[in-house]
Amino acid sequence: MKLLIVAVGQRVPDWAQTAYDDYAKRFPPELRVELKAVKTEPRGSKTLETLLTAERERIEAAIPRGARVVALDERGTTLTTKALAQQLQLWQLEGDDVALVIGGPDGLDPAFRAAAHQRIRLSDLTLPHAMVRVLLIEQLYRAWSVNANHPYHRE
Repeated sequence: MKLLIVAVGQRVPDWAQTAYDDYAKRFPPELRVELKAVKTEPRGSKTLETLLTAERERIEAAIPRGARVVALDERGTTLTTKALAQQLQLWQLEGDDVALVIGGPDGLDPAFRAAAHQRIRLSDLTLPHAMVRVLLIEQLYRAWSVNANHPYHRE
């Protein structure tokens, strides 16, 4: 099974990339994690609908056919770490790849959000996109560690 993080936005600060890479290398071989950064649509004088549609098309092109799509959305389901661990276990049992999608500065296209298999939220706070990448991969690693009875997660 593969966890694919699809994130709108190509540039992140060095600290965020370093933190992301540190967690990514910790995953076991049976749970691969991959990041696909997709280009943010240039803002210019375009309408919000046009921007979101262009980004949606790039996101959809980055997601492999048959993958479970999980949109990160401020209106999504709030999960505890234990609940995310249970969700990760279910995804692993199903065996399909899972694409976790982080939208751009204006979020995700409403039709894309609605079509996603799941919508989850990471926080009630508004977070910078670079921080979301780090927080997401850390929580995925923590969820794996809960399931593996690994000492990373302590109660």
